[in-house]
This record gives sequence, C-alpha cells and structure tokens, in this order.
Amino acid sequence: MGRHDDVLEGLGPSGHELEELLDTALAAAAAGAEVLRGRDGAHLDVSGKAEEGDWVTRFDVAAEQAVLRTILDRRPHDTVTGEESGTHRPDAPSGIRWSVDPLDGTTNFIRDIVYYCTSVAASDAEGNWLVGVVDAPALGRTYYAVRGAGAWVERDGASRRLSGPVPDRPGRLYGTGFAYDPERRERQIDTFLRTMRQYTDMRRLGSAALDLCMVAEGTLDGYAEQGLHEHDWAAGALIAEESGALVERPDLPPAADGPVPVAARLAEWITARERGIPG
Repeated sequence: MGRHDDVLEGLGPSGHELEELLDTALAAAAAGAEVLRGRDGAHLDVSGKAEEGDWVTRFDVAAEQAVLRTILDRRPHDTVTGEESGTHRPDAPSGIRWSVDPLDGTTNFIRDIVYYCTSVAASDAEGNWLVGVVDAPALGRTYYAVRGAGAWVERDGASRRLSGPVPDRPGRLYGTGFAYDPERRERQIDTFLRTMRQYTDMRRLGSAALDLCMVAEGTLDGYAEQGLHEHDWAAGALIAEESGALVERPDLPPAADGPVPVAARLAEWITARERGIPG
C-alpha cells in the first residue's frame, strides 16, 4: 500500500485494486492538469464544435493525450473513453473503463477564468463508479474519491476529508449551468427556477465537475444541470456522493457503447444536494 493507506483502510482485498486505480487516476489527472498549467493565451488554437459556444483548444487535445498515455502505460488492458478522441478498446479488456474530460471549463480556460480542471473517473464492468479525480490547477486543488471510502481534497499540501453540504445552513447556494442553444436554455431556466425554491441564491461557474466538487466541499449546497455528457459529471458525481451528498445521475447507456442518443441526453439531469432537501 502507498500514500492513500488511510483512505482505503478497511476495504479488504479490494483495497489493493482500488489503490492502483486511485493512484492511476491521480497521476492521469495531474498529467492533464500539467498541460493546462502551460496555458498561453496567445496560442490557444481555438476552434468550434457543433454548437456555438462549445469550444476546443490545442490544450484540450494535448491534455487528453497526456491523460491517456498515463492510464494506458499503467493499465494497458483498460478501456478509456475520452471527450476528444472517443473510446480506446484493448484486445483483452480488463472490465475497467475510464471516462476522461481533459479540460472541463474550456470557455473559462480561454477567457482566463480560473474554474477549469481535468476530470478522470473509472468504473467497473457493471457501471459502478470506483474512483474519481478532479484536478484544478489554477485553483491549486485536487479532489478525489474512492467508492465506499469517502472523498477528499488536497490543497496547500494538506488533505482534508469532505463531508458535503452543511445541514440546515441558511442562505443556501445553488449551482447550475445552461445550454448554448437559446431555445433549450429558455426551457432549462423555467425548470431551474422551480428546482431552486429551496435555495437563496445561485452561482454559475462554468465547470460541472467543479460544481459537483464544491457540493462535496460544502461551498455549494446543491447543484443540478441538464443535458451533460458522461465525462462532464463522472468524477465529480462520485466525489459528491462519497462526501455524503445525495446524487442522482443520468440514466443513459455508457458512452463507450456508442453515441448516446442526443434527445435522451438533453432530457436528463445530474443533481447533487444535501440529503433531505427536495429535488
């Protein structure tokens, strides 16, 4: 066992594989985040995706390659689904699959707003999420979680266990995000206002992964967003769940099985909130 003995203690024999997965996830997310640290505003090489406002830069691509190299060098028989490069399948799959978002918060990254990160998560053959890491280099924070062992944040050289939203706190803050498409955004806002009734104010930070981590940290008291891809929430949802927050994930087929039906994805919500608060 290694540096995370305290996190995995008590999990029995499964703790050995979980430690390997966690160490791989931390190393992979760190490799992606290291690419993002090299941000050069004059050489972003920005291009658009299908929707206006949905951008990709050379840093997204380079960070994903760094993440993939780290995972596949350590675990060549794992399947890896990346936002930019699709699914990489080995000849003899191990049953472990990774979901990678090399740069969550690309618009923030382009505009030099500090809320962006590399997000890495692994699931088993049954679709259970086992480990998740969100590395936010501009914030100096690394969030991570292990199924059944809790969630943690490393900041300023120290680790702290996360315990989710503070119960019954006044002035609750709600996090969310909205679609790029104006018509979908109008429909989302209508639904959003109804779901916000238990909250006092809202924040829109531009990174789903970090919104979920901030629920885990208790900075936000709740979060909900519609229409996200799996890579947007995979790691953050596990981190929020392991902190004690109530998490509801989209009920969709795994991204590795092929293109997820767009209409189905756009209709689904990811939520995280204090237990006992209505959705």
